[in-house]
Amino acid sequence: MDQPVVYQICVQGQIEESWSEWFGGLSITAQTRGETLLTGPIIDQAALHGTLDKLYNMNLPLISVLRVEMDTEVHE
Repeated sequence: MDQPVVYQICVQGQIEESWSEWFGGLSITAQTRGETLLTGPIIDQAALHGTLDKLYNMNLPLISVLRVEMDTEVHE
């Protein structure tokens, strides 16, 4: 795994787009139903764990974590 993998992480709750830098530059998109989608490349499993840990510490329930294949279009 020499390239970052793109992940799509969905949580219950709202995160402001201004938090993108704190989440390693992930794109933050508000969804309907009060959910937030974080999307972008994550360098390795340790970085993924760190991102999930930040969300846990914010008390945001995790809905899903999807590994997005590079040739797969991300749908909101």
